[in-house]
Amino acid sequence: MKAIKLLIIPALASTMIMTGCASRKPATQVDGTTTPTAATNVNTTGLSDDAALAAKNLAGASSKGVTNENRAFLAQRVVHFDYDSTDLSPNDYQTLQAHAQFLKANMGSKVALTGHTDERGTREYNMALGERRAKAVLNYLVSYGVNPTQLEAVSYGKEMPVNPGHDEAAWKENRRVEINYEAVPPLLK
Repeated sequence: MKAIKLLIIPALASTMIMTGCASRKPATQVDGTTTPTAATNVNTTGLSDDAALAAKNLAGASSKGVTNENRAFLAQRVVHFDYDSTDLSPNDYQTLQAHAQFLKANMGSKVALTGHTDERGTREYNMALGERRAKAVLNYLVSYGVNPTQLEAVSYGKEMPVNPGHDEAAWKENRRVEINYEAVPPLLK
């Protein structure tokens, strides 16, 4: 039974990621530049424009830690959370494992993990919740062997929403941790 779960969960996660929604925030590419995209644009591969662009940037790379299996997961740079929660979703495990594998193989890469919340709650509470979310991702990456000196947890609380709406759909988009690479080995530029 446990072996079946280990096979089914990654398959479901892959399916969910490949059919996920596009981001409304400019994509932070592997080389650190940004490319604005519309939230409704989805390319023919089924990936959002942001994810497809990041995957394209990795496609020509022959760097350590970039395999065909984890290219699509490396293109995902956002982990979402439930309301008032710091628990990671099973859908995000493969994405975080791919980033952990890449970071372990590329010790020169550094990542800022930026925690965000929706608009509900006080500023102080949301700053603390954003930090706990960023640290949850940081701790997961460290548990997979990433050197803690490569990671920085930062909280923006409710100050930087990607969706300015005031409903559950907007709040769901805003409850997130973004994985932002600061320095990437030259092979990926």
